Amino acid sequence: MAGFRVGGSSPVELRTIPHPAVTVAIEFGDRPFNFHGAVGRTRAEILAVGLAFTPFQVRAEGVECVQIRLSPLVAHAVLGLPLAELCGGVIALDELWGRDAARLRERLHHARTWPERFTLVDSELSARFPAGRTVDPEVSWVWRQIVASQGRTRVSDLAAGVGWSRQRTWSRFGSQIGLTPKRAAMLVRFDRAVHRLVRGYSPARVAADGGYADQSHLHHDVRAFTGETPATAANEPWLAADDRAWPAVGQFEHGNR
Repeated sequence: MAGFRVGGSSPVELRTIPHPAVTVAIEFGDRPFNFHGAVGRTRAEILAVGLAFTPFQVRAEGVECVQIRLSPLVAHAVLGLPLAELCGGVIALDELWGRDAARLRERLHHARTWPERFTLVDSELSARFPAGRTVDPEVSWVWRQIVASQGRTRVSDLAAGVGWSRQRTWSRFGSQIGLTPKRAAMLVRFDRAVHRLVRGYSPARVAADGGYADQSHLHHDVRAFTGETPATAANEPWLAADDRAWPAVGQFEHGNR
């Protein structure tokens, strides 16, 4: 969970790239997000971004926000909608959460510190989780194996591990997580690779250590998720540090946990 405030006299344009978690952003400073990409243009105070989205632009001006990254294993229960409906894009949660959204934003607005805001968000999400729908134990196991193997596991091995056919594994995982096991493995592998690029490792080293066939394979996957080369993707603002959503420089004020 991270909190940030964007000040300054002019808007800030940022481009987001995928992450192996469902991202929720809650703006509480009365300055809705403006974002546009393949899914079109949208304004929202609370938004959720699925795992398999394509890069899109976010325009931030005077924004105060808490950002949460949810495991796909709990996101359905917390958000109240199947991840298959969210898989490739962005959705405004303001209407989905109804009056609860407005109440949460107001409480965040009046909170004095980031820890206080994080506690408020924790309470809201925790209250939503018990009433929501959870994923199948088999799907949960497949996701955890993909993450533990850093995206190197084979789908056929995952199917055998849960005693399902490859087709059933593909179908159930896709409907509950929002993307196929193969795409999930690619995303997890990409996320680890791009963070290593951010830390200064060479593309050749990242490819060799990350389970890629060669540097060209790495380049292909980075291009698939970001539309850019590894060198450009390494400088994306939301990947400036592993535990932060935004770089702690310039117009950005941080809180994170």
